[in-house]
Amino acid sequence: MDKKRILVVDDEADLREILQFNLESEGYFVATAPSAEQALKMLPEEYDLILLDVMMDGMSGFKMAEKMRKDLHNATPVIFLTAKDTENDMLTGFSIGGDDYISKPFSIKEVSARVKAVLKRTGSPESKKTIIDVGEMHIDQSMKCVSVNDRIIPITKKEFEILNMLAQAPGRIFSREDILNKVWNDDSYVLERTVDVHITRLRKKLGDQGKHIINRSGYGYCIEL
Repeated sequence: MDKKRILVVDDEADLREILQFNLESEGYFVATAPSAEQALKMLPEEYDLILLDVMMDGMSGFKMAEKMRKDLHNATPVIFLTAKDTENDMLTGFSIGGDDYISKPFSIKEVSARVKAVLKRTGSPESKKTIIDVGEMHIDQSMKCVSVNDRIIPITKKEFEILNMLAQAPGRIFSREDILNKVWNDDSYVLERTVDVHITRLRKKLGDQGKHIINRSGYGYCIEL
C-alpha cells in the first residue's frame, strides 16, 4: 500500500521537525515548507493532506488555502493549525475549504487522530474531490460551486445539479425527463418546462460560457466542450 503523502506548512522550524518526525514514525511520507509561498511552489506535487499554519510571516495560511481552491483549483484536504481558536476564525477556515482545525498548543496524539480521520473521510471513493473543466468553467463537485475565469458564479442548488449532471457526460443528450428524475427525484408536481426555465437562468448566469449547454430540439440538453 502506498504511503499517504502529507505536506506540513509552518514557519516554526521546531514544529515542522516535530510534526515530520512523528508523522513519518506513523508511516506517512512527509514534506515540509517554511512558508505559504514556498508551499504553493510545491503543489504541482500531489499530496493527500496539508497541515497548514494560519499565522505565518508573509502570506497567511487562510490566503494560501484560498489561492489553492480558487486559483489553482486544488482540492487537497487541509487541516489548519492555529493559535487562534475563536468561532469566527473556525468559520473562516471552513468557508474557504478547510477540512479540520487544530488549535495550538496541541498534542501529537491529537494531530495524529485528526490526520487519520480526515484521510479516512476524504480518501473514500465517494468523497474524492474532483473538478470538471468545461471551457473556462470549473465545476467543483466537492465544494458544490462553479467558477468562470476564477470568478465564483452564484447559482442555485438545482442549477448546480443540472450543470454537474450534464458535465459528467459531455456529448450525451439528457431528456427533460432524465433531468427531472435525477434533480427533482419523484416530485410529480414539477413540469418539464421547469427544466427549460432553470437552464435559461443558468446560461444567463454563465454568460459566454453558457454556449456549452446545447439544446437538441425534441431530445433534450447536453454539454459540448
